[in-house]
Amino acid sequence: MPQSEDADLVRDLQRLVQRLNEMPDDRDAALTPIGLKVRDYLGVDPAGLPLLREDLPPHRLVDADIALDALAARDKSAVIVGIGGGQERQHEDLAGLLVHRFTQFREGQIEYATAATGPSSTRQTVSFGLRMLHFGGVAVVVLQRAANRMFGRESASLEVLCSDATVASEFMTELQQLMIELSVVRGNVVGFAPSEYGQGIGHMTFLPRPDVAASEVILSPGLLDDIRGHVVDIGAHAGRLRSLHQHLKRGVLLYGPPGTGKTLTVRHLLAATPGTTAVVLQGGSLAYVGEAARLARALSPAIVVLEDVDLVAMERGMFGGPQPLLFEILDAMDGVEGDTDIAFILTTNRADVLEPALAARPGRVDLAVEIPLPDATARRALFRLYGASVPLSGEVLDAAADRAEGVTASFAKELIRRTVLHATVRGSDVVDSDLTEALDAMLAAQVGISRVLFGGDGSESELDAPGHITFGY
Repeated sequence: MPQSEDADLVRDLQRLVQRLNEMPDDRDAALTPIGLKVRDYLGVDPAGLPLLREDLPPHRLVDADIALDALAARDKSAVIVGIGGGQERQHEDLAGLLVHRFTQFREGQIEYATAATGPSSTRQTVSFGLRMLHFGGVAVVVLQRAANRMFGRESASLEVLCSDATVASEFMTELQQLMIELSVVRGNVVGFAPSEYGQGIGHMTFLPRPDVAASEVILSPGLLDDIRGHVVDIGAHAGRLRSLHQHLKRGVLLYGPPGTGKTLTVRHLLAATPGTTAVVLQGGSLAYVGEAARLARALSPAIVVLEDVDLVAMERGMFGGPQPLLFEILDAMDGVEGDTDIAFILTTNRADVLEPALAARPGRVDLAVEIPLPDATARRALFRLYGASVPLSGEVLDAAADRAEGVTASFAKELIRRTVLHATVRGSDVVDSDLTEALDAMLAAQVGISRVLFGGDGSESELDAPGHITFGY
């Protein structure tokens, strides 16, 4: 065939394809096989029924799964059905799965995902499945689906279909109440991680509740009692305070140099409030303060910890304008009702740069406590606390504490570690001279990279100072 005839044939084929694409598809949408199953279950054509949809943060799907199982347990005929249809089903909502022009979505395998329910426990959760159950004697169908960012779904979702709109609304209300009552987060300590996709909440992590006794927190006399009174004691008398119309929502700011015991104090407060829901945010997870407040509000009594809050809550005039997360924090704290038993605990190394509005109204910051460098008495107590398990004399521990003026609380802990390390490397038991040598070395670390890492800024005045060495605490 001549080349010109080949070109004419190609053009004719292109015109034919174009005309076919422009022709309207006169095929009618029809119930799919799964749609027919739902029609038989509901007793009416699902195509004309309104859908009730609830979007959930990804970590709340396990709560929904538990609540739906609780509702299904009331109906012996309740079942879960899988939906087949390849990846195309991932792009359809419930209406599209039941009625479709092209694809015949059929019954398939139920999909499950493993979800954490505690620091060391998990649950197999329905991640894509159609639940069929009766509520108040009326048939209800629920599409339960996990978040799937590959297909553009940032949230988990529940889609409810029922022949009676009132029953559907009552069903959702009951479901939401059960999600709160049976939540796996209730009474646990959790944190959030950023999404690996760069936006939104990633996964929720369950953290072991700390076990830090009051005797392990060495502060100036009366400080820990003041902090406990505001966080622990107010919660213990919540009922009485409500009856007297006193607000329970409160905020505590712990500020001071790095390594003085702010984080350890927070860990003690979490240990002293067993059964209280706690959300701990630090670093990048501070962006999720809104979700933390929502969880705390639903699962109170609760504690929300915002560590190193100066990273996101600097004064509005600094660095060219406001920081968006500052307003997230203010909105989160203001969005909680005053009679809700929630304590916000904020820590910072730089109280001087914090936004003044954090203390502008009750429930934001009601109590600000400085956690200072330990004085001589506190240093002796710290050295004896961390040296209790090591064969060191009380006299040498006290002498070391007296020499280490200006150091932080965590300095004592690191000093004992280095003392033990020194003896271990030498291959012998720990003796008093090991502590003295370790202390000499640490106090001498006042120049170069060691001095910078341990808390100094390298200025000449600081290089001449005997201490002010800090470690993470």
